[in-house]
Amino acid sequence: MSENNNKRLKVGITIGDTNGIGAEVVMKAVSEPEMLGLCVPIIYGSGKIISYHRNACNLPGFQINHTKTPENIKENMPNLVECIEQEIKVELGHPSKQAGTAAFMALEAAVRDLKTGLIDVLVTAPISKDNIQSDQFHFPGHTEYLESAAGEDNKALMILCTAGLRVALVTGHLPLSQVPAALTIEGIREKLRLFNDSLKRDFNIDGPRIAVLSLNPHAGENGMLGNEERDIILPAIQQSLDEEGIQSFGPYAADGFFGARHYRRFDGVLAMYHDQGLAPFKTIAMDEGVNFTAGLPFVRTSPDHGTGYDIAGQGIANESSMRQAIYTAIDVYRNRIRYDEARQNPLPKLFQDRGRDNVKLDLTKED
Repeated sequence: MSENNNKRLKVGITIGDTNGIGAEVVMKAVSEPEMLGLCVPIIYGSGKIISYHRNACNLPGFQINHTKTPENIKENMPNLVECIEQEIKVELGHPSKQAGTAAFMALEAAVRDLKTGLIDVLVTAPISKDNIQSDQFHFPGHTEYLESAAGEDNKALMILCTAGLRVALVTGHLPLSQVPAALTIEGIREKLRLFNDSLKRDFNIDGPRIAVLSLNPHAGENGMLGNEERDIILPAIQQSLDEEGIQSFGPYAADGFFGARHYRRFDGVLAMYHDQGLAPFKTIAMDEGVNFTAGLPFVRTSPDHGTGYDIAGQGIANESSMRQAIYTAIDVYRNRIRYDEARQNPLPKLFQDRGRDNVKLDLTKED
């Protein structure tokens, strides 16, 4: 096995919106002794901003190495790359353009170092999608920015994951009114392809089974409540199975699917739009959930919560999701190495799965 799978990874971590809880959850996560045994944390931000948050939240002090570049890190303690080049006023709990500017500076520096190999994986603290907008950042969120940074040949897929549940989205940060027009057979097939590949390579799942949700209530009720299931979603499922062997099933009405916990029978769930997937996911796994950007040549994760303005500076923010984001980034990085090494000199395939005869999997039986 490659030595890269045994080394302590350099984990780049951005502090996110400087008026939110990002700095707090980052400090809580990286100051744990167990974290240093697992990786080398490299925070992208500002020492002044970190100190401000530590004092406001009454957090215990810990050793941290300040540097201008990850080339000068120390592996026995957390590191801070000073990359916010202007004076930033911290106003805890209040959105501001300065906070967005600082968040972008940290993100830009971390992505540059990620692409050049100075860090191994990237973990991003939450940003305000409004405050960060500028001439340099004109994207709906991290996912779209990272897709652009990776280059035109790369397509990103947002996956929310925790133990036993992985939810991907066909449409991401898009107004609900625009979702129906954005759904196409090929668009859904592309997301199924990306999801299937990620489940195998990033999550080490052989022959993954993917549930596909409907767009309309009751899966359209045979056209009475909408035709997208019949005209777009079902053909995409069938074609993905017939032409690519992707084991996808559905479409399932989202309310009954999550209410009856049918997600436990699948390796992944593909939702049609943002809140259809994220609302039930966060209900099930808010404290432990992780946002993972699949489909890119590098690994990026994030906690599944937002900036938390309402509790910023109070010292009560839960760092569990940030901790899990770091763990997940490390796991995905190592899974990719194992997957790629196992296929460098593949043996001839002795058999081929024939797939499923029925697209719709019967969910009427109880577990």
